[in-house]
Amino acid sequence: MKQKQETPLTILMGLVVIMMTVLGLSFVVSGVWIKAKAELAQVLLDRSFEQTIAEGKPVKPWSWADMAPLARITAKRLDQSNIVLSSASGQSLAFGPGHMSNTPLPGEQGTAVLAAHRDTHFAWIKHLRPGDNIEITGSTGEIKNFTMRRAWIAPYDQSGINADSNEHLLALTTCYPFDSNEQGEERYIVESVLRE
Repeated sequence: MKQKQETPLTILMGLVVIMMTVLGLSFVVSGVWIKAKAELAQVLLDRSFEQTIAEGKPVKPWSWADMAPLARITAKRLDQSNIVLSSASGQSLAFGPGHMSNTPLPGEQGTAVLAAHRDTHFAWIKHLRPGDNIEITGSTGEIKNFTMRRAWIAPYDQSGINADSNEHLLALTTCYPFDSNEQGEERYIVESVLRE
């Protein structure tokens, strides 16, 4: 029986197949790793929020974190809950909604502003309707309930949010439109008022 002799072309094709297989596997591993890190981060954030409540002081979710859990936001009708972080930096927003530091805390006079990405942690705010309850559990464990009042779309630099309002308001904001893959120039804003 004659053995088939490999030509340079078949050797090259074999190498290409091996390289494509390795490249494909690296993409799969990378995707699984990113998903696993995101899931682990949520577990660590939940734990550190519970510790924050128990200890009465901010507890970082991991030692190198530049933020700590500030609150938990819950929309029960939509079955959504996220840990709100003490920072709205780009790094923090990868893990959850962040509190805009130049605004009051939720429940204080004025408008507390929470921001998050439209395709992850605040993808659900487009489904809020006037009258919906938004619950904020603070770092002391105290629960404050807000009623969704209205939503609007505005340019990012002319949001219409009044941080110095005489009311006790909560504004949730994210990029708009929701289905875009590009950074938007507009923001979707949900305003809620504290229920006394």
